[in-house]
Amino acid sequence: MIKNYWRKGTKQKFIVIIISLILLLTLFILRDDFQPGLLFIRKYIFIILLSFAVLFFGLRKFRRTASTGGRLFTLVGITAFFGILYYVGWHLKMYDYVKTYNVFNSLNKVEIEELPLTRNERIQPLMNIFSMANESVGETKDVSLPHLVRIDSVNKWTMAIQPTEKYAWQGMTDNTEEVFAVSSTTPFPRFSSENRIPVTFSIGESLRFSRNTYNAVVQRFNLFQLFNMEPSDTYYMKNDKGAWVQVVSLIKWKGFFFPYPTFGGVMVIENGAHDFNDYIERILFGKGTYISPSEMKNYPYLTRQNTLAEKVSRLQAESLKFLGGFSDPLPWNMKTAVKIPDLSEDQNQQPFVTDFDFSDTKSDAYSGLYHWFGLEPVGDERTSLTYSVFIPADGTDKFYYYDHASKKQGYAGVSAMPLKVKESRKEFDWSVNKPVEFRPYIKEIAGRKRLFFLGTISAIRDESRQFDGSATPDLALVDSEYRDVVWIDAKHPSKWDVNIFEQLGEAWKESETSNDYFKINSSVFKDQMKAKIDSINVKLKENKNKKQIEEFQRKIDSLKALEKEE
Repeated sequence: MIKNYWRKGTKQKFIVIIISLILLLTLFILRDDFQPGLLFIRKYIFIILLSFAVLFFGLRKFRRTASTGGRLFTLVGITAFFGILYYVGWHLKMYDYVKTYNVFNSLNKVEIEELPLTRNERIQPLMNIFSMANESVGETKDVSLPHLVRIDSVNKWTMAIQPTEKYAWQGMTDNTEEVFAVSSTTPFPRFSSENRIPVTFSIGESLRFSRNTYNAVVQRFNLFQLFNMEPSDTYYMKNDKGAWVQVVSLIKWKGFFFPYPTFGGVMVIENGAHDFNDYIERILFGKGTYISPSEMKNYPYLTRQNTLAEKVSRLQAESLKFLGGFSDPLPWNMKTAVKIPDLSEDQNQQPFVTDFDFSDTKSDAYSGLYHWFGLEPVGDERTSLTYSVFIPADGTDKFYYYDHASKKQGYAGVSAMPLKVKESRKEFDWSVNKPVEFRPYIKEIAGRKRLFFLGTISAIRDESRQFDGSATPDLALVDSEYRDVVWIDAKHPSKWDVNIFEQLGEAWKESETSNDYFKINSSVFKDQMKAKIDSINVKLKENKNKKQIEEFQRKIDSLKALEKEE
């Protein structure tokens, strides 16, 4: 039909050319809308080609077969193939199984022989920060999901104060004009004053159309990246010039047979209000500066930083189940199969971004932010800590893990922690209070490194099912080896190790007979225990004297009352 219309004359040719150009321009401008379809083809290219090949040759054989029985056999064969493909690939999740195995083979795995120490412990869990930030903004504003990043050598929670998605008009006309940056090491996060930073982003996570972060980043992709890249988490941080920027983590898909996701670098979007020229650039070419993983070392603000997509790090950590071989995680083996324990009551699952100090571990790992995972056996009734996984949060091509199981340490894992905390404080109303986000706390106390889990008690709002953040949360440290719970004061982190030793020191001394610390410091330990006993005795005497004084005072009061009556 178009061919006949084209032959009618010059006017018709001109109309066809104009319409074709408009269609091409529309497809070019709207490429962010159909890019997920291109990405789908990339992710399942092998399965798609295999299915088309079976369908093509099957139908061709069907048409060439004369007998009815032969045709029925061919149709049954095609149907059986697609049925088996669905059952094995999707229902039994063998497609994801093989994809995870490809991830395992791609990892640069390094087993460490010594746990690193934690530093700059964050007091508040992520969802508490999120709820408190939302309490500090108005009706027409939303807060983006907080992320822990390094700002001027200090770890902070950063999030954007952006136009709300409830009202479409704000998303089309307003800019993101402020960013929260609150300290992660304080029990009193303040969402005002110097922690509320004025900075304008005309591209944001909640904005509409070409001003949306996802759309702007996808529009910036070249043809090859459209098939291989996807935007993930958005972080807010300062660049090397001290200016605030959006850093969008990118996921890159690799491989032909069962493609798998890897860290693909970042797209950096600078702040500032955009004029008409920027609008044209945004519509046609998107916004942002692409920095590949190999180039990130040239930008100090991106090194030892938190830029890795959690979707990638979770799959990498999960792939450690293949340490025993390809068949080990299958139901009839599972000798070394592990899982990431996700707690049903916790609204923020692993990984937990934690600041680690690797300086004394005899490894090449840097000291800074990591995605930490505590892997446990597959069975629901097994809660032991099998592996500690440390994935560099800046996307560095290394994967560090510590094997607790082979060392027969018998540590309790994350999924065992909530019940131990609840048992230690039975007077709490645990229907509205939840122990959440048990992140690692590793310190050298009494002659050796000890692993604890630091958990926060968060209240739940019944009407919203969201955590209600508290400025002075209850904190609990659980000894992963001894299973004892130490309740600590969030306001005095410097006293935590002392509190731990006061509660567990005597138990450690009795149990760890080969620990040189207690042999060398036995007299000091005895003096500490004697001083503690003496202080208890003094308090008992004070209480006894207080009771006697109160008794005498009551007698004096009764005598005075009798005198007045006379």
